[in-house]
Amino acid sequence: MLTKLSRPLVLVGLLLAIAWWSPPASAHGFSSVVYADITSSSPGSIQVDLALEEDLLIYSAADDAGDDQLVEEGQPAWDSGDLAAQAAVLNAHADALLGYVEDRFGVSAKGEACVAKQAGDFTVELRDVPYLHVKLDYDCARNATAHEIHSTLFPDGEGYVSGTKTIVTYDLDFKDGSAALDSSRTSFSTDQSAGARFWEFFSLGGEHLLTGIDHILFLIALIAGSRSLREIVLAATTFTVAHSVTLLLAALGVVKVPSGVVEPLIALSIAVVAGWYLWRLWRHGPDALEIDTTSSSHFALDRAGWGRLGVVFCFGLIHGLGFAGALGIEQAWSWTLLWSLLVFNLGIEAVQLGLIALIFPLLAVLRHRSPRAGRVVTGTIAAVVSVFGLLWFVQRITAG
Repeated sequence: MLTKLSRPLVLVGLLLAIAWWSPPASAHGFSSVVYADITSSSPGSIQVDLALEEDLLIYSAADDAGDDQLVEEGQPAWDSGDLAAQAAVLNAHADALLGYVEDRFGVSAKGEACVAKQAGDFTVELRDVPYLHVKLDYDCARNATAHEIHSTLFPDGEGYVSGTKTIVTYDLDFKDGSAALDSSRTSFSTDQSAGARFWEFFSLGGEHLLTGIDHILFLIALIAGSRSLREIVLAATTFTVAHSVTLLLAALGVVKVPSGVVEPLIALSIAVVAGWYLWRLWRHGPDALEIDTTSSSHFALDRAGWGRLGVVFCFGLIHGLGFAGALGIEQAWSWTLLWSLLVFNLGIEAVQLGLIALIFPLLAVLRHRSPRAGRVVTGTIAAVVSVFGLLWFVQRITAG
């Protein structure tokens, strides 16, 4: 029989074992984002500026063309950190790189494929990692008022990344807007309706939250430690407002924080929010979920509730930097994405509220029927989330 002292020690040991053997978490996984900026160059022609992760393109193009020398020369240049040297190597292997890109990215008009030619040499730009810029001029059918954009760059089948997204912004004489392409939707028309554009980024926001384990655990920690439906809805909305602020600031170029700083802080935020609730359970016991009803504060929140909102807002700012980094929202051209960012945030908020509507009522019923069982269940959830957050924080600090 386990003693009262040994039971929590066994639980902590199990949590540490599970967390230790779990793979290191990144908020956005081993995925990649391609950026395509499309503009009018002359009547009947458009120019596409593609930005692709340099090392990923080197390996994908080398496999596709059977050009082993591309990797042999490209990897040392990558390791050196010399952007000019990297560009020189890539320009020497232009045929292999262009062959890979043109086979997987294309433009058509009036049902005919536009003919592409390279516009200038390759250049390399440092974001979180080096990105290669490929500029292509497409000669299209005359008098075309709409273009079909197609992308299957870096598919899952190559085995290097999964879930690649191509974020397209276009500013043509007759249309402007933005779109997101992935394996489930590989093409779109610049003649797309406003409703189609809205749904693209709304669903992208929801998908981004659901597939980002960091953000899911952060939300679960908030739900487990919330004392009322009002409190968790306010917390989730505060989180959305906060990360919207940093998304917009990143789009304006006001803030730019390296992922090596952002990712550990996101992990730490998970541990802190979960630990906050564990601390209340330790200090207040059965009263941990009680709200000070004598408070005359707005929104029926007591001092603890307002303090928690302040913490959530601060961490929401950090998570927003994670969202911005995942979408590459750090360049001046991102002004064209501002409307899409708003819709992206609405998608995140909708999924958050949906998860709250699904999970919180179950916890509320459990707490009502058996307060002690409710504390055990929510405390265990918070403990698991806190351990994962702390371990990921250490992993990301040491990896950086």
